Amino acid sequence: MSLLLLHHRILSLLFGKADQGMQNQGGQMDKPVSFHFLESMLPKAVKRRVHALKRLQVQCANIEAKFYEEVHELERKYAALYQPLFDKRRDIVTGTVEPTDEECEWQSDREEEEELAEAVKEKATIEDAKKEETTPVEDPKGIPEFWITIFKSVDMLSDMLQEHDEPILKHLKDIQVKFSEPGQPMSFTLEFHFEPNGFFNNAVLTKVYKMKSEPDASEPFNFEGPEIIDCEGCQIDWHKGKDVTVKTIKKKQKHKGRGTVRTVTKQVPNDSFFNFFNPVKASPDGEMDEDSEFTLATDFEIGHFFRERIIPRAVLYFTGEALEDDESFEEEELEEGDEEQDEEGDEDDDDDGDFDPKKEQPQPAECKQQ
Repeated sequence: MSLLLLHHRILSLLFGKADQGMQNQGGQMDKPVSFHFLESMLPKAVKRRVHALKRLQVQCANIEAKFYEEVHELERKYAALYQPLFDKRRDIVTGTVEPTDEECEWQSDREEEEELAEAVKEKATIEDAKKEETTPVEDPKGIPEFWITIFKSVDMLSDMLQEHDEPILKHLKDIQVKFSEPGQPMSFTLEFHFEPNGFFNNAVLTKVYKMKSEPDASEPFNFEGPEIIDCEGCQIDWHKGKDVTVKTIKKKQKHKGRGTVRTVTKQVPNDSFFNFFNPVKASPDGEMDEDSEFTLATDFEIGHFFRERIIPRAVLYFTGEALEDDESFEEEELEEGDEEQDEEGDEDDDDDGDFDPKKEQPQPAECKQQ
């Protein structure tokens, strides 16, 4: 058989029947054709050269890993340039600094909306003038409820937010990201800075995301850049009776012999955003149950979202402008997925079972305190 004919036969197997399997004479479906099987059909001399290409591919993956390590260093360098701007943002949000008139100038493209808003403002000014005689004017400090507004607006975060979390998050004054130092293992740390409050003593709550940027020795061709491999929270120093991550329940117990009944109290886990600082730990051997894997993957996604979108573009999430961009992006992805599904045919999804992410979790490291 010529190499060209063999190549056509491989393509036929790969794209014609590989996805669906091959039928045997009895009409039953055999297992799909694997790439290892297709490779084994190549002439020995060709297969030898393919192996050489694979070795080159692994070298490419190793170079790519070094590229991402340098990107991380560049990101760390520019984080230092961004930080003064983020510090100024924090000062304005908390009311520590009042921006100048020049700093508050902003040219908007929405002229019609602004004209309408100006008309409404004039009407409101007239009405307010009437009230000023009896009601003192209140000038709020900074931008009230800046961060909690963002939490409520972003679906990924609002799903974690409980009503009992809101009074605590009103004391959140800033969120920062810090990158690992040169020569240290690749990681980034989310820092949640709180003003003094009646819930816990910590000035800063931290969440460290550990990363790696190197091909897996067993699956080097799956390398697609840096990935989060584990995360570590911190211990929250709650004031007595203020821990919202647990709740106290009462349970009646009946003595088997005497028949007497007693009431005991027990603390059980409670849904709260602050469980974010007590994450599921990745298993060293990689063996985890499906629920824990899903919970950990979601945690990684949230950490990445804070780092890449929420922290750099906080004001746009506060105003809702970034939400419009996110929705447009998700809609485009959904449309593409729908087109692919139409081409391949609908498939039933049986993996709709619910899961309970609450599990016994290890005690994390101590948070920063003042």
